[in-house]
Formats: sequence, C-alpha cells, structure tokens
Amino acid sequence: MSAQRAITQAEASPRALQDALQGALQRALQGALQEAAQGASQEASQQASKDASDKPAGSATDAVPDEAPPRAQVAAPQRRVSLASLLNATARRHPDRIAVVDPADKPDWSDRPAITWTYAAAAEIVERLARGLRSWRLPPGSRIGLCLPGSAESALAILAVEAAGHVACLLPVSWDEEHLLTAAQNVALSAVLTQARLGSAAPAQRLCNVAARYFGLRYLAAFGPDVPDGVINLDRFVLDGPAGELTGPAPESAGLISFVGGDPERPVYRSGESVVAAAAAHLVAMRVAPAERILSLIAPHDLRGLATGLAAALVAGASLETLPLFDGAAFAAALRRPGPTHLVAPAFLEKNLAGRDMPADLRSVALVHRAPTRLPGRSRAVGLPQSLRLDTVVDTIVFDETALLSGRRGTSGDLSLVLGKPERLSLPATLMALRHGPDGRLAFRGQACSVRALQRGSRPDAPDSAWRETSYAPVLFAGLATAIETVETPDSTASPENFAPA
Repeated sequence: MSAQRAITQAEASPRALQDALQGALQRALQGALQEAAQGASQEASQQASKDASDKPAGSATDAVPDEAPPRAQVAAPQRRVSLASLLNATARRHPDRIAVVDPADKPDWSDRPAITWTYAAAAEIVERLARGLRSWRLPPGSRIGLCLPGSAESALAILAVEAAGHVACLLPVSWDEEHLLTAAQNVALSAVLTQARLGSAAPAQRLCNVAARYFGLRYLAAFGPDVPDGVINLDRFVLDGPAGELTGPAPESAGLISFVGGDPERPVYRSGESVVAAAAAHLVAMRVAPAERILSLIAPHDLRGLATGLAAALVAGASLETLPLFDGAAFAAALRRPGPTHLVAPAFLEKNLAGRDMPADLRSVALVHRAPTRLPGRSRAVGLPQSLRLDTVVDTIVFDETALLSGRRGTSGDLSLVLGKPERLSLPATLMALRHGPDGRLAFRGQACSVRALQRGSRPDAPDSAWRETSYAPVLFAGLATAIETVETPDSTASPENFAPA
C-alpha cells in the first residue's frame, strides 16, 4: 500500500492526518510502508470515533459515526489531500504552533510588518482570502497568477487560491512586463495577486501595464501599502471579509501552474495531490519532525521552492521561514535562532558553508541543484576540509518541473548511487519510480512527478503510470553518478504548442 493511500485514508479524520502521514514517511525509511499504511488506517478509524464522541451533534466537522465499522471508513470515498487541508488539520489540533515566519528585514523592502503566523491565524486569513476570491465572478478552476516575493503573503495566497477552488499560477516576481504579458496570454490568466512594493520595484504597477495590454485579466489585487488606483487592496479585502466556518463543502483543489526554466512560453500543470506527493518524497530524505523549522532561501516560484518549502512544512506539520531577498547578516541571524532547524539552500552556497561551524540546532541542510549539474566527489567525502560539518546533508536535484529527487549523502539513498542504479530508489513505485531510457536519459513516473504541459489552454489527460522522459542523463564512473548532463534529441529544439483559449 502506498504512502499516498495512507494519506487518503487518514484524511477521514483531520486530527489524525498529520500523525498518519509522518508515521508513513518515517516507516518508509525502514522499508515497511505497507505496515505504515495499515497503521494509519487504524489510527484514522479510532481518532474519527473519538472526535465524533467529543463534538456536539450537528457539528460541521463531525467525523464518521461511532457505529461505523473501520472497514467501511476505508472503503468510503475520501476528500483529496490538499495543502489547505493540511493547514487546517494542524490548525485544529495545534492552533498555537508556528506556521509561517516573516524575515526580520521585511519592513525594509516592502513597508510591511514582519509577522509570525500561527497555524490557527494562518488558517483564518487563508479562509478570509478564499471567501473573497470565491466572491469574484470567476468559474471554478480559473487561473489566478501569484506574483509575490516569497514572504508570508505568498504562502497564504497560494493556499487561499487552492482553497477557493482555482488554479494558482506561480509568476516569478523578477519577471519584467513582457514576460508577465506572455505568461498571462499563454495560460489565460483571469486574475493576479501581487504586492505594491518590493525594494525599488513596483510589481503592482507593472501588472497594471500588463492589464492594459491583456483584456482577459479581470481582477488585479495587491498587498499594500500604497496600492495603485484601480487595484483591489488585499489588506482591506482580508480585514473586511467574512470569517467563520463554511456552510458547505469547500471546492476541490484545482492544482497549480509553473514554468519550465522560468520560461513564460513553457507552462506546465500539476495537481494539488502531486505537490503533496512531491513534498512527501522529499521528506523521506529530509526527515523534518512536527514543530521543527524549515529555513528556506528559495522562494515558492516553482516546484523546487514549493516542494522543499511550503508543501514540505505543511506535510510535516512544521514551520516555514523564507528569506526571499538574501542578506548575509539576516541569514546568519535567522540560522542562529534557537530551535531545531532544517536549511534549504541553492547548491552553489555549499562552498560558503563548507568548513564552518554550524549551529547546534541545525538538524540538516538540503542543497538544491538544477539539472544539468555536477556532483563533485569532494561533496561526498566526509571529513575533508571542503565538506559540511554536519551529520545530515541532503542533495536535491530538480529536473525542470517534472521531478524533484532527494537523497542523503553517505547513505544507501545517496543520489550518486541512486542515479547510477535506479533500482536503489527506496520509494513506493506509486509515489515515484526512476529508470534509464535506451539512450541513457532519465525517466520518472508516479504521483510525485505527475505533471503535464499545457496545450491549447487545457490540461491533457495522462495517467500517473505513464513514464515522463527528461532531457537529462547521468554521467557514470564506476557505477556512480558524477554529474547530470543534457542529452540532445531530435525534437529538443522544438517548442511545445501553448495556446490560451480564445
């Protein structure tokens, strides 16, 4: 039984969801995923009965009745797992746990206060935003762009768009007007959420110029202060919006859109379940425990930032602190903050961290590479002067927007070993599988790498069981991968067709 099925079974009881998932991931490391899934099912059944007896009759959050047998609960159709449902599950059980932390220097580059959000507060703001988005005259599954720097507002906006039943389209805040216009046309954006100020830049004004050239953009909203005329003020939107529990079921997650290599001509679609699965696969190597902190230097503008940051934090029930604008002093101060911490950083920063004494609370470092990349031998040589002075170092390689592969150095999951012999990958095949193609190129399949190129404004159907070939192949020496290189194919220079609907 796969980890995803364990997640689905546990969703019947939101209070048991986090524990069931974390248990499944930890046991996966020991090769006992089947037992983990069975345990998650039993725990969900027991917790559901307990919740039902504790809540008053007629409660909107009542679980399965006490007299319902556990087997019936497993067989019943369950609501799909989404990032917003993970947020709400932790908010109900651990309302005071820290969810999102703003960088201390945020007022300097945004004129907005730095806020530490608990799970309960974050869930309330997400619900207010989602209710407001649902009040817009947009059909379910509309595409809403998010052009935000990666602070708390970015995390809350992603969750709110998902909770509203729309598709979040991740727009890098560094894009100029032409890139934003191209992306808006290619994916048929109906709305964009952004920010008024980012350092010396004015993203909201830039998107006003885009809206003047693309008439399909019906709503433009921004976090303040000094929101331009004609732009919806999201701060007032949140404060004046309704609060409280939903009277009916919330819309299903519609997934998200990102762009391969930051190219606005190459949008791809990924379901919400695939995002959760990608984060779960990453956590098998990262091992983040509930209430621990993920400190990320990568903004959630694509798969690598989302799966290693926000999604990983929500799946683990941990807290997330993102530094969207890198500053050495701010980074050093954040790294020294007390509490168990897991650092996520671009791989090129390894040479800056090597040989330095790490804080005692730093549990692990995930170094994120983009394919093609080199895996130097010294990065795996423990004890050399260049090596990181840390027991747990995780290498993560992102293959465009197709897959994110993580492994712990010096273990059987070391990526140099896994890429040399894909059968060493110790993940459930339904979650992620890896193989070498006839020409040496890597191919992935499974829910964690279920991604589809947008064609003519629609989402083509493709089963999770289909292999998704990449343009990359490992460079092998004595059975170990030393690098990932690009393999030219006859159609590699052909641009995919991407057309927004008329």
